[in-house]
Amino acid sequence: MKNNQLLSILIFFFICNYSLGQNQENILSFQIFDQLTGIPLENADIFIQPCNCGGISNMDGRFSIELPVETYRITVSYIGYEDNLQTVLLDENRFLRIELFEKEEQLSEVILRAKRINDNVESPQMGVLQLKSQDLKKIPAALGEYDVLRGMTLLAGVNSAGEISNGLSVRGGSLDQNLILFDHAPVFNPTHLFGLFSVFTPDVLSSVDLYRANIPSRFGGRVASVLDVKVKNPYVDKFKLSGGLGLVSSRLTVETPIVKEKLTLIAGVRAGLTDFLLPLVSERLKNTKARFYDGTMKLLYLPTEKDQISLTGFYSKDFYQLDLISKIENINAENNQYDFKTINGTLNWLHNFDSGTNLRNTFVASQYTPKTIFPEVDNDNEIEFESRINYLSFISELSKDISSEVDYYLGVQANQYKIFPGTLDPGAGNSINPVELSSETSYEFSGYANVNWNPLDNLSLSGGLRFTHFMFVGPYTLAQFDQTGSTILDTQFFDKGEKVKSYDGLEPRLGLSYKFNESTSLKASYARVNQYLQNVYNSTTPLPTSRWKTSDANIKPQISDTYGLGLYKNLSNDLIELGIEGYYRDSRNNLTYKPGADFFLEEFLERDVVQGQGEAYGVEFSFRKTKGRFNGWFNYTWSRSFLRSQNERLADRVNNNEWYPSDFDRPHVLNATVNFEGEKNHVFSFNFTGQTGRPYTVANSVFALENINVPIFIERNNARLRPYHRLDFSWKIKYGKNLTRKWVGDWTFTVYNLYSRRNPFNLYYAQRTGPENSEIFLGSPLGSYELSVMNSPLFSLTYNFVFD
Repeated sequence: MKNNQLLSILIFFFICNYSLGQNQENILSFQIFDQLTGIPLENADIFIQPCNCGGISNMDGRFSIELPVETYRITVSYIGYEDNLQTVLLDENRFLRIELFEKEEQLSEVILRAKRINDNVESPQMGVLQLKSQDLKKIPAALGEYDVLRGMTLLAGVNSAGEISNGLSVRGGSLDQNLILFDHAPVFNPTHLFGLFSVFTPDVLSSVDLYRANIPSRFGGRVASVLDVKVKNPYVDKFKLSGGLGLVSSRLTVETPIVKEKLTLIAGVRAGLTDFLLPLVSERLKNTKARFYDGTMKLLYLPTEKDQISLTGFYSKDFYQLDLISKIENINAENNQYDFKTINGTLNWLHNFDSGTNLRNTFVASQYTPKTIFPEVDNDNEIEFESRINYLSFISELSKDISSEVDYYLGVQANQYKIFPGTLDPGAGNSINPVELSSETSYEFSGYANVNWNPLDNLSLSGGLRFTHFMFVGPYTLAQFDQTGSTILDTQFFDKGEKVKSYDGLEPRLGLSYKFNESTSLKASYARVNQYLQNVYNSTTPLPTSRWKTSDANIKPQISDTYGLGLYKNLSNDLIELGIEGYYRDSRNNLTYKPGADFFLEEFLERDVVQGQGEAYGVEFSFRKTKGRFNGWFNYTWSRSFLRSQNERLADRVNNNEWYPSDFDRPHVLNATVNFEGEKNHVFSFNFTGQTGRPYTVANSVFALENINVPIFIERNNARLRPYHRLDFSWKIKYGKNLTRKWVGDWTFTVYNLYSRRNPFNLYYAQRTGPENSEIFLGSPLGSYELSVMNSPLFSLTYNFVFD
C-alpha cells in the first residue's frame, strides 16, 4: 500500500514538472549582420512559426522575444538580401547570430544606416537625410575622392559656403550651428583641402545621418542641424585590406580579428600631398600649399553575447598656405599658413538585456587645436597664433522596445568645455609683444527622453524633451562697461570653479506622420534647441581670426524654434520618391560682429560682438529615382535667411537694426545627380550644382583722408556675388568579385568643374593709382576686384582596391 502511494506521488510530481516544463518560456535573441561587411542590419524582418509572431531588429541588429518551449521555424529577411531560414528547439535561452548574404553585387565601401524601403513615408522623423552606400559612391567629388560632406551638399537645404569653406550651411544657418559628431565625438573643423574633402577616413564609415528638423532629444547644443557619422564595428573573422591610390590622396584600411570572436580591429589612414598639383590648376594658386592626414582606429571587444565594448581613436591634421590675406593687426607677413589638428577618443559600452532593453555608456574626449603662422617679410622669423578647445563628455542612455508600436529612450549627458582663446608667440622677432588670453571653462548638464508611438496603423508620433543646465565658471575676469560699451568701468574676478553665470533651457521635440495610404504621407515637426558654444568670425570662411566662445554673463545662448511640414509620395513600387518640405526657423541671440570690429587678440570679446534676431524659411522639392540603369536625384530649394540687430546705440547697430541677408542666404539652389550604369563594369555620373551668389558688403560711399580714399560701409550684405554653378563628371571602371579572386579593384576618373566656371570667392577693394581699367571704374577712386580660386577643371585618376 505504501509502495503504491509512493508511486502515485512520484507520478504526480513527474506530471507537474512536465506540465511546468511545457509552459516554461525561454528567451530567443537575434543579432543580424551583413555577411560581407559585418554591419548590423536595422529593421530586418523576423517571422517565427508556428506562433506567427516576430518583429524587426533595432539599430544594433538585435531582437529578443519570450516563447514557450517548442520547435520553431524562423525566417529572417531584409530587402536586397537572401532570406535566412532556421529551425530551433527552444528548450533554453538561445542567442542566434545571423549573417545575411546580398542578392547581387553592390558598392559597399561606405555602408549607411539601413532603413525600410518606404521609411521616408512611414517614419515620424522629419528632415533626416540618409545616403545609401551606392549613392554616396556615385557622387562625383573633387579629385576622385567620394566624400560625406560633398554628398550632403547635393541634398535639399544643405550648402557649403564656397570653394574655400570648412563646413556646411543647413537651411541658412551658419557653419557653427551644426553639431558634427564622429562616433559621438565633436569635430570642430570637418574639412581638408579648402573644404573639398571631409576629415572622415572614408573606408571606416558605417552610418551617416543628417537631422535638420525635429532633432532627436539625444542631441543638443546646435540650433540648425546634427550630422551623426559613425565608425563601423569590425565584425570580421578574417583579414581584409582595402584602400586607394590617387594623385591627391592615398588611403589604406585594415580589418582583422585579434582574438577570434572576441577582439577585432579596423584601422584606416589617409594622406594627401597636393603642393605640386595646385600651381597646375590655377596661376592664382602658385604660392598655395596644402597637405593633410587623417586616421581612424576602432577596437571592438565582445566579452559576452550581450556586451560590446569599443574604443575609437581619430586623428586629423592639415597644413596649408594662402596669400589671400597678408596683413593682420600690425603683423606684416608674406602669406598666411594654417595648421589644424584634431584628436578624438570615444569609449563605448553597450549592454543588451533579455527584454529588448539596451544600456549604452559613452565617454568622449576631444581636442581641437588651430594654429595660424605668419612668416615675416624679409626675414626667417615666424609668428604663431594658437588656440585650443578641450571637450569632455559622458553619456548614459537606456532604450527599450516595448512592442512594435512603442519604443523609448532616456538618458543623461554631462559636458565640459575648456577654451583657450589664443596665444601669440612672436618667435625671435621684437616688432610685437607676446600675448596670452585667459582660458574659459564651462559645463553643460542635460537629461532627455524620447518616445515613438504608433497608436494607429496610419499614424506615427514621436515626442521628446531635453533639459539643459549650463554653467560658466572661473577663473574669469568679468568687465563692466560704460554706456558706450567700449570703456571698462570696473572688473570682477571669479576664482577657479566659482559660478560666473548659469542658464537653464527646456527643449521639446515633436514629430508626426500621417499615412493617407501605403505610398503617401504628411509629416509635421517642431523642435527647440539651445546653443551654448559658438564661433565668431568676420567672413564666410571662419579664418584666420575666428574665435570660439561659450555663453557667459554678457553673451546669452542662442535659442531656436523650428517648424516643419512636408508631403511625401512614392511611385512605381517605391522606385521613385517625391517630397516637398517647408520650414520656418525663428532664432534669438545670434552672435555677429559689430561694424568695424577686429577681435583678433581681444581680451574682452563682448566689445566687438552683438546678438540679434534671426529667421530662416524655405521650401524644398526633391525627386529621387533609386533603381534602374538611369538613376539619381533632383533637388530644388527656395529659401531665405535674415538677421537683424536690436541695439539702441548707433555704434552697436548692424544695418541700422534693419533686416539684412545673412552670409548664407541663398534664395535659389538647384542640385542634380544622374548616374548611368551602362555595362556591368562601367558607371558614368554627372553632378550639377547651381545657386544664387552669396551676399557681400559693398561700400556706400568714399571719402578722402590724407590723400587716401577710404570706403564707408553703412549697410551690410547689400550686394551679391555672381551666381555659383558647377558641373562634375566621373567614370568608374569596376572589376567584379568572384570566387577565385581575392583582389578586387576599380579605376575612377573624375573631372571637377568640367566647363571651367570661374566662380567668385570674394570681392575686395584697392586704391587706384592710375588710369588703368578706367573704362570699367570710370572716375571711382577705388577699384573692386573679384577673387576666384578654382577657375579651371581639376582632373584626377584614382585606383581603389579590396583584398580579403
